[in-house]
Amino acid sequence: MHQKMTDQSLPLPTSLQAWMLAIRPRTLPAGAVPVLLGSALAAVDGRFRLLPALVALICALGIQVATNFINEIYDFRKGADTAERLGPTRTVAAGIISEKTMIRVSASLVGAVFLLGLYLVYTSGWPILVVGLFSLLFAWAYTGGPYPIAYSGLGDIFVFVFFGLVAVGGTYYVQSDALSLPVLLAAVAPGAFSVNILLVNNIRDIATDRTVGKMTLPARIGGEWARRLYIALTVVAFLVPVFLFLNGYSPWGMLSLLSAPLAFSMIRQLYASEGRALNNVLAGTGKLMTLHGLLFAVGILIQ
Repeated sequence: MHQKMTDQSLPLPTSLQAWMLAIRPRTLPAGAVPVLLGSALAAVDGRFRLLPALVALICALGIQVATNFINEIYDFRKGADTAERLGPTRTVAAGIISEKTMIRVSASLVGAVFLLGLYLVYTSGWPILVVGLFSLLFAWAYTGGPYPIAYSGLGDIFVFVFFGLVAVGGTYYVQSDALSLPVLLAAVAPGAFSVNILLVNNIRDIATDRTVGKMTLPARIGGEWARRLYIALTVVAFLVPVFLFLNGYSPWGMLSLLSAPLAFSMIRQLYASEGRALNNVLAGTGKLMTLHGLLFAVGILIQ
């Protein structure tokens, strides 16, 4: 008789391994790549400032990790992280990190990000305060509160806005005190890839999410349409450097097309995989976002 293995049946990780699981390194490109791209655009326009760029990067990664920590707390409370889930171990649900500890660490991280972000408010003014407060609110509201975004099917829209438009635009703004349409156009690429990371995660969990009432976009539209959306967003991301070139930026930005073979591989795997096998597509989509973003950023710097 086949015996199903669960994450909870595996040996407990060490403390460091546990916190690495909670951080979810595969999702971190969604925080880092937009900042790198926004900084490259600022450099091309002669407005690059190292310290604001570094602070923006640390804050972006801090918000990403805080979102993951808070997600653990509320998915555990709502019963979404059960033994039947197919993704990596969720430390709070598995009893590896206590809920009380995760709450304390999450609050400390949010506080640290807020205090660090005050430097950007000091250098760039109240618009950054508004952006920062809304970003921290999103980190909580994604799975927390009476109407969690992740459970409504609207999470993909918010991820596109905050990990695309806000992250790239905000990074550019703290270095230049200005914003332009081409910058927001460039932000579409990391925004699209960030949504794709979320899509793969939620395609994998359709069955278990529906069971607990977590109606993500894939849970609402089904795996087939979610896969089609993944393809559409990938195409959009690869068109962005072309449109940026048409707006006066370096044609070398189209170096990002060199990541196309990895994109085709991810699409093939997405259609050939179900269940836990989609974890490889999740990791690969993060690598694709990183490779595309690096090639795009380096390319537009070449004059």
